[in-house]
Amino acid sequence: MTLLKQFLNFYINSSIHVSLAVCSLTWVTLIEYEIPFDENLLFFMFFSSVTGYNFVKYYGIAKFHHRGLASWLKAIQVFSFFCFIFMLFYALKLNTKTLLYILGFGLVTFFYAIPFLPKHFFVDKKQNLRSIGGLKIYLIALVWSGVTVLTPFINNDMNLSVDVFITGFQRYLYIIVLMFPFEIRDLKFDNLKLSTIPQKIGVNKTKIIGSLILVSIFFLEFFKDEMSLKLLLVMVLINLCTLIALWFAKINQGKYYSSFWVEGIPVLWLILLLLIN
Repeated sequence: MTLLKQFLNFYINSSIHVSLAVCSLTWVTLIEYEIPFDENLLFFMFFSSVTGYNFVKYYGIAKFHHRGLASWLKAIQVFSFFCFIFMLFYALKLNTKTLLYILGFGLVTFFYAIPFLPKHFFVDKKQNLRSIGGLKIYLIALVWSGVTVLTPFINNDMNLSVDVFITGFQRYLYIIVLMFPFEIRDLKFDNLKLSTIPQKIGVNKTKIIGSLILVSIFFLEFFKDEMSLKLLLVMVLINLCTLIALWFAKINQGKYYSSFWVEGIPVLWLILLLLIN
């Protein structure tokens, strides 16, 4: 049991789980728009997500405690290095437009962790994007939706229709709701000046807002020119799972509630689509 717990902790802390979520949402887009299976893109998404997330999470720790790093962090560093190498390998298999597009989000990720602007913009002395009050959740949603929805079209030289932009907006809203359980969990840790949504309006109102957003995502589907009943059914099931996860979220939640179960919902989304197809 101890070995299993250690494996699970490494699986989550090394960003494998969240990277599978990003990869799954990209694959969901491929299925929804009947884009040919793009192995190179999906592998790139996975390895770049591991690299990016671990850079953001552990940059500060590694910077100031390099010689005294705990063994688990050293293992994550080694793992991240190999993921970075694989990321470069698969990047060479993508077209130039895709790389330029993703580079923009890569820069956002870089500045999310690295100090670069004057101190008066920030709630603390870190001077990075995640320290700007109220920005974090919207920035993450922008990156996730932009990468998982539009990149498959760009890499396959396909035109972007109105339906695609509606999907992008739906995905943006969905990621915001998916982040709510994390923000509720972090209420006892976050600086009040971060101005997260639960800090500003409270836990119950956050859950109500999240519920209304999920309903909005459902109705946005009817604005598309083409709509599949099977895809709509899966979306309803995923929104229902997300709604339940949101309402069961609390400040003193279990260690793996958000980081494993909530973050695993996009993987479930992919599994359901693969089963019906």
